[in-house]
Amino acid sequence: MKADNLDKEFLDAVERINSHTEPFPADVLLKLYAYYKKATNDYGRPNSRRPLINAFKTNALFQARDISIAEAKQKYIDLVNQYFLYRE
Repeated sequence: MKADNLDKEFLDAVERINSHTEPFPADVLLKLYAYYKKATNDYGRPNSRRPLINAFKTNALFQARDISIAEAKQKYIDLVNQYFLYRE
């Protein structure tokens, strides 16, 4: 997929997630978090008030450490598409 198309699809997937009002399962949220952080090259530390949540987020980031930005975008898109496929 071309970079322009990947970027557009990624932004569309982000918008789709942000506009969804029902709660997500924790495992899906953690994967989305890690892929998003990797895709946007944001390596800031998790900043939840709860240490346990920070630990889970840090672990999710650690698991995504070896993928490229393009791979992270594609994995984010695929996860969003898969999630909504089974929700509808």
